[in-house]
Amino acid sequence: MKPLHRPKKSLGQNFLIDQNIINKIIKIGNINKNKTILEIGSGSGNLTKAILSMKPKKVIAVEKDKKLSFFLKEKFKDFNNLKIINSDILKIIEEKKTDQNIIVFGNLPYNVSTQVLASLIMLKKWPPWYDALILMFQKEVADRILAKSQTKEFSRLTVLSNWRLEIKKHFNISKNCFFPKPKINSTLLSFIPKKNNLFDLRNPKSLEKITRVLFSNRRKMINKNFSKLFEKKEYVVNKLNIDLKKRPEELSNEMFYKIAQEYENLTN
Repeated sequence: MKPLHRPKKSLGQNFLIDQNIINKIIKIGNINKNKTILEIGSGSGNLTKAILSMKPKKVIAVEKDKKLSFFLKEKFKDFNNLKIINSDILKIIEEKKTDQNIIVFGNLPYNVSTQVLASLIMLKKWPPWYDALILMFQKEVADRILAKSQTKEFSRLTVLSNWRLEIKKHFNISKNCFFPKPKINSTLLSFIPKKNNLFDLRNPKSLEKITRVLFSNRRKMINKNFSKLFEKKEYVVNKLNIDLKKRPEELSNEMFYKIAQEYENLTN
């Protein structure tokens, strides 16, 4: 069934309309009467409706589109456990105006999906305010999140995502399950925060900087970019036993985390 609202290209709106897929998604969250749910980009409310049917304690639905948020308020006016917020999720994450122990669902707009995930990873306080993220990405973005070292998909996003989160792939979703139909298929992933991180950092931005610099010439050896990060690079090279002739995608996630730790040790 097509939604009444005309989707906006500028907001990357593609509404999930396949009920079987919706039912599979909400099962992953193990929703019950004690849970608080945050839904990112509620759209026409198809997933919202399914979440509400599981009778959680509270649902916070964030929708950036003003017309859609009015539509949702009217559609779900009889639900006392639903709060609809007309705002940008990136602002809400930044302002930290959220409850605790939340399960986050999101059919993320393709144009901001990596930005939203990065914001949820780079929170200063850890463990974070959420217990789990159940998010949908375009398939090629999900492939980058799940990528292994030594592959062309391995990227900054891989390193950042695996730093603080346990990641699980659930299933791919055909483009035919959406309106309007996008050009690519999607993938559903879930993320659980790591409570005890072996590679703790004082400031998450250290890892952001390390990955930005080292991946800035991903086809070249890391030697030159490594020099931009460390004045006494020989000391770090010897300590970490790192080969500067390697390209960034040839390093492991763990090596990036160790480099970030050394960066903090030597710059603070």
